[in-house]
Amino acid sequence: MPPPDKPRPGRPGAKKPPRRAPAAWRAAADPRRLAAWVLCELEERRKNLDRILEELEERPILADRRDRDLFQAVVFGALRRRARIDSLIGRAANRPLAALDPPVRALLRAALFQVLFLDRVPASAAVHAAVEAAKELSPWVASFVNAVLRKASQADTGPDAAPGDPAARLAAEGGLPFWLSRRWVARWSETKAAALAAAVNEIPSLALRANTLKIDRDGLIARLRPDAEEVLPTRISPVGLHVRGLRPRIAETAAFREGLFQVQDEASQMVGALLAPRAGERVLDLCAGRGGKTGHIAQLMGNAGELVAVDKSEKRLGRLSREMERLGVRIVSCHAADLLELPAEALGGPFQRVLLDAPCSGLGTIRRNPDIRWSVDEGGFPRRQATQRALLSAAAQLVSAGGVVVYAVCSPEPEEGIEVIEGFLRADDRFELDPHTEDVPGEIRALLEGSGFLQTWPGLQYMDGFFAARLRRKG
Repeated sequence: MPPPDKPRPGRPGAKKPPRRAPAAWRAAADPRRLAAWVLCELEERRKNLDRILEELEERPILADRRDRDLFQAVVFGALRRRARIDSLIGRAANRPLAALDPPVRALLRAALFQVLFLDRVPASAAVHAAVEAAKELSPWVASFVNAVLRKASQADTGPDAAPGDPAARLAAEGGLPFWLSRRWVARWSETKAAALAAAVNEIPSLALRANTLKIDRDGLIARLRPDAEEVLPTRISPVGLHVRGLRPRIAETAAFREGLFQVQDEASQMVGALLAPRAGERVLDLCAGRGGKTGHIAQLMGNAGELVAVDKSEKRLGRLSREMERLGVRIVSCHAADLLELPAEALGGPFQRVLLDAPCSGLGTIRRNPDIRWSVDEGGFPRRQATQRALLSAAAQLVSAGGVVVYAVCSPEPEEGIEVIEGFLRADDRFELDPHTEDVPGEIRALLEGSGFLQTWPGLQYMDGFFAARLRRKG
């Protein structure tokens, strides 16, 4: 700790460090500094991790694969283990974590994760790198960071949960915010909630979907094997594969440049299969984003028919258009609009199939996006549900008689899934859960629960947690 006769960081009289991480951390070809910069950005700029990593990929500065691996390990690991790390920092710093400025918290989290969880990284190297980076904030911050890291690494005795409180125990051991662990324990048994927490903390493989307009899955596996440690077919999706240890960046592979695949989780692939579009149909993809499901729909249509992609972000639609060009998709047209303000006639009449990939908490994707567990708040469920219901009602106006609407969210929470569907069906008797799913692949149809809903779980199928329902407008 700094000497008592000198001002300490965060105390009156001390020169306050900047609330934003120094630009030098972003520009340096140093995986540890860059990881701390990303952790700080997540707190201060309210961007999600996907967005930040995409921006870094546009101008990559980590040329060495080992540096990229360390950077990824620190960012994702510090987010997954934040509950335990923050508990240690709070005790070692002898002050509330909120009293520390974001760059200081980010440095401590990044370094302590390396000390506690990365066997191949010497603790001394992690501490030294953090102290050197802290000098760019102030000398006293560097002294403070050094003292806290040494004290915290010596004091670690594992998670310190309240023995009689299952939710507190799950939060500490599973690296979850307390509100989420309390919700999962109340919804299921403590054992099932703990199994789900363990599953979402596993490091997932890279999930891809073969672009069958150009290649079949076996052919893609053969193309990728020389570039990866392991390439395996997915268990349920007939066009998916899992990749581990990919040596070049994804965009640098010849298969990517040739448009032979898209990055897409297996659960997401099943949403397109549930929609089951056919060649020659008129299909609508709402909240299309960057086009993961759009590309899948187009290949299921055999690149024949009309596919309209709607999103309120012109920037996302621009990326979608470029992605369709890479894949060789020719049937997609884009429409930038807010669905809730879109007149039904603006898209030229009704569609035979409509996919609504509704905005949601994203809690089903925290294996791949560990920042979500810290950015979502429980109080937001009513607001999100109101938006989801409004979007589904608007989507329903765009489907023809006898047509299909698929509602999907990447969340296992009932407020965003089954409650939305049940409320919609009570309000609009023109629709029903589709009893005819013969056009859905058998492996996927088997997952439909007795109620007709698709629900996936990381702990059961090793994929993201998705909910989807297929509705048919009565003829």
